[in-house]
Amino acid sequence: MRLISRNYFSIVSSQIAIGQAHRVIASSSMPKTRAKTQATKRKASQESDPPPKRGKKSEEKDDDAVALAKDKNPQSSAAVSAVASGSNGEQCWLFKSEPESRVENGVDVKFGIDDLAEEADQTACWDGVRNYQARNFMRDRMRVGELGFFYHSNCKVPGIAGIVRVVKEGYTDHTQFDRKDIHYDPKSKKDAPKWFMVDVQLVRKLKRFVPLSELKATFQKHSSSGGPLCKLALFCSARLSVQPVTKAEFDYIVQLSDTDAEQDE
Repeated sequence: MRLISRNYFSIVSSQIAIGQAHRVIASSSMPKTRAKTQATKRKASQESDPPPKRGKKSEEKDDDAVALAKDKNPQSSAAVSAVASGSNGEQCWLFKSEPESRVENGVDVKFGIDDLAEEADQTACWDGVRNYQARNFMRDRMRVGELGFFYHSNCKVPGIAGIVRVVKEGYTDHTQFDRKDIHYDPKSKKDAPKWFMVDVQLVRKLKRFVPLSELKATFQKHSSSGGPLCKLALFCSARLSVQPVTKAEFDYIVQLSDTDAEQDE
């Protein structure tokens, strides 16, 4: 009986040793694809961590097929570049956002100039833009230091509320990958993101809020007289939440905000 037991345990031990040897051989000859993939995923996750800033804007969306065709059209890209270039080489912008509460898919998209003022360093990422031309402005054209208007949109009294400055140039908009975010885009991939954003910082509120009605009246007057706002993109171009403004237009509107609404130019 003892002999049988010794032989049994000897056989089992040999089988265990053989199994361990097979595992060692198999692991040494196995490709490192899995480990590499996991490392790549960890790196991508670290690189795509969202910035410590709040999201806000909602954006009118292009039809994907039409928008992509426009985006790949050289003539369309040239037109975008021409619009985004100020006549004197200085470029300014207009950023639209919603200052009043509006719930979309359970999320309040409200973000007015007062909300920006409450952010850390009065700075926030301009995320959620889902229009190709507006995206191109942020991704390709905006530069640190350029000024823009903070425009209150989709509210009782729309208009220009203040001035912001671009403090970080175009980079990947993290909301496109967040399934819980209203701006999630299932067609966008982390290795080839579709959407980009910039960071803006509040410079100051305008001395006087300039309503859309006043801007429109001035635009109509200047269209016939050839004044500074005769080609203002707000009225001449497609509806975009991010628009170019020339330096001459920017300076005129700032000057307009320094005067009483009833006062002529």
